[in-house]
Amino acid sequence: MTQAPATTKVTRRRHDREIVALAVPAFGALVAEPLFVLADSAIVGHLGTTQLAGLGIAAALLTTAVSVFVFLAYATTAAVSRRVGAGDLPAAIRQGMDGIWLALLLGAAVIVAVLPTAPALVGLFGASDTAAPYATTYLRISALGIPAMLVVLAATGVLRGLQDTRTPLYVAVGGFIANAVLNVGLVYGAGLGIAGSAWGTVIAQCGMAAVYLVVVIRGARRHGASLRPDAVGIRASAQAGVPLLVRTLSLRAILMIATAVAARLGDADIAAHQIALSLWSLLAFALDAIAIAGQAIIGRHLGAGDAQGARDACRRMVEWGIGVGVGLGLLVMLARPLFLPLFTSDLAVKDAALPALLVVALSQPVSGIVFTLDGVLMGAGDGPYLAWAMVLTLAVFTPVALLVPVLGGGLTAVWGAMALMMVVRMLTLWLRARSGRWIVTGATR
Repeated sequence: MTQAPATTKVTRRRHDREIVALAVPAFGALVAEPLFVLADSAIVGHLGTTQLAGLGIAAALLTTAVSVFVFLAYATTAAVSRRVGAGDLPAAIRQGMDGIWLALLLGAAVIVAVLPTAPALVGLFGASDTAAPYATTYLRISALGIPAMLVVLAATGVLRGLQDTRTPLYVAVGGFIANAVLNVGLVYGAGLGIAGSAWGTVIAQCGMAAVYLVVVIRGARRHGASLRPDAVGIRASAQAGVPLLVRTLSLRAILMIATAVAARLGDADIAAHQIALSLWSLLAFALDAIAIAGQAIIGRHLGAGDAQGARDACRRMVEWGIGVGVGLGLLVMLARPLFLPLFTSDLAVKDAALPALLVVALSQPVSGIVFTLDGVLMGAGDGPYLAWAMVLTLAVFTPVALLVPVLGGGLTAVWGAMALMMVVRMLTLWLRARSGRWIVTGATR
C-alpha cells in the first residue's frame, strides 16, 4: 500500500531535479531578448515619449521578424533531443548544423526584405508623424543584426537538445551586459540617440552569435559531424519547421494586432503598451524556461521509447507552470507602482499602463499552463496540432481586439483581449495533452 506513493515521490523528485537543472539556466538565456528590449526601453524612454513610442513600434516589428523563425530553436531542440535519447550524438549535431545554415540563409533574406520596406512597415501601425521617424531609424539599423539573432536561435536549440542550458545562460548574460553598456555609451556618450540603442543591440547580438558558433563547431569536430551545408538536411529542417512557423506567425499576428490597436489610441497608450508588452514578454520567457526543459526532457524520453516517462514529466511540468505563474502574478501585482518609474516620468503613460499591468498579473497562472504544455508538445514534435490551435486562437482574438477602439475601450481592454487569447490557448493545449496523441516514440517522429 505504501510502495506506489513512495515510487511517485521518487519519480517526482527525479523530475524536479531534472527540471530545475535545465530550467534555471534556461531562464537566464530566455530572458536575454526581452531584457535587451527592456534595457532599450529604459534608456530610450528618458529621451522622450515619442522616442519610446517609436521604439515600441520598431521593437514589435523586429521581434516579429525574428520570432517567426523561433522554430530554428524549438524544432532543433526536439530533433536533437530525440537523437540524444536514441544514443546517436553525431546525427544529433549534424541536424543542429543544418539548422544553423538555414538560419544564415533566412537572416540574409529578412535583411533584403526589411531595409527598403521599413517606412511602409512602420506606417502599417498607424504611428504618429512624430514617432514614425524614430521607429524607422531603429528598425533599419537593428535589421542588420537579424542573421546573428537567428544563428543564436538555432545554436541554442542544438545545445538545449544536448541537455546543455548552462552555455546559453553564460552567453546571454554576457550579451545583456554588453548590450546595456553599449547602449548607454552610444545613446548618451556618443549622442546618437535612438540610433545608438539600435547599434548597441546589433553589436551585442553579433558577439553572441560568434560565441555560439565556436561552441557548436568544437562539438561537431569532437563527434565527427560535418560542418558543410547539406541541401537535403537544410531542406528537411525547413520542412520540419513549417508547422511551427504557422504557429508562430499566428502568435506574432496577435501581438502585432494588439500593438496596432494600441498605436491608434495615441502616443501615451502605445508607450504604455510597450512597457506592458516588454514585461509580458519577460514573464513569458520566464515561464518558457519550464517549457524549454520540457522540450529537452520529453524529446529524450520519446527518443528512448519511454512513453510513461514522458507522461510523468508532462504532468509534473504542468504543476511547476501553475506554481510559477501564481508567484509571478503576485510579484507583478505588488511591484507595479515601483516598476513604472523605471521607464517613464509621463503621468499619462503611467495612468494607461497601471491597470494594463494588473491584467498581465492576473493572467499569469493561465500563462504558466500554456507555456508548459506548448513546450511539451514541441518536444514531442507535435507541430501540426500546435499550428492548428494557434490559428484558431487568432480567429477568436482578432475580432475582439479590433472592437476595442470601436467601442471606445482603452489599453486595459486591449490587454483583456490578450488574456482571453491565453485562455483559448490553454483549452486547446490541455485537450491535446489529455488525449495522449502527442506521444510518438523513436529517434524520429
